[in-house]
Amino acid sequence: MDFLPGGTATFLFLFGLFLAAFAARSALRTARVLSLVRHGLLAEGRCARRRTVDRGPDTERGYATEYVFAFTAAQGHEVEFTDASPTLSGIGPGAPVPVRYDPSDPARRATVAGPGAWWPLLKPALFTLVLTLFAAGLLLGFAATGGWT
Repeated sequence: MDFLPGGTATFLFLFGLFLAAFAARSALRTARVLSLVRHGLLAEGRCARRRTVDRGPDTERGYATEYVFAFTAAQGHEVEFTDASPTLSGIGPGAPVPVRYDPSDPARRATVAGPGAWWPLLKPALFTLVLTLFAAGLLLGFAATGGWT
C-alpha cells in the first residue's frame, strides 16, 4: 500500500467508510420497508412478471431475476413496482401477493414484505448487518494501526 499516503491505514479507513456508506443506505431501505409493513395501506396485488436483467460481462453471475408487482391503489390507478421476491425460492407471474404501500407515493414506496413474506425485509437487514460488521472491522483495524500517526 505504498502508493497511498499513510499506506495501509489510509486503505483501511477509506474502505471502511465506503462500506459504512453502503450499510447506511441499506439500513435506510430496511427502515423504509419496516415502516411500510407497520403503517402502509394494504392492497391485493399480483406478480406481474419476472424479468431477467443482464448484470454485465464482468460479473460472476451475469444475470439477476427482478420481480415486478402490480396493484390498484386507493385512488383507482394501477401501480407497478419492483421488489425482492416474497420467498427465497421466488414466485411466478400471476401469483397473488399482499402489497403494503404509502398512498402519497405508491409507485416509489411499496413492498410485498409482511406476515408470511419477510424476505424483502430480511434481505436488506442482513446486508446492513454484514456491511456494518466489515466496516467496523476495517475502522477498528485503522485505529489499531495507530491511524495516520
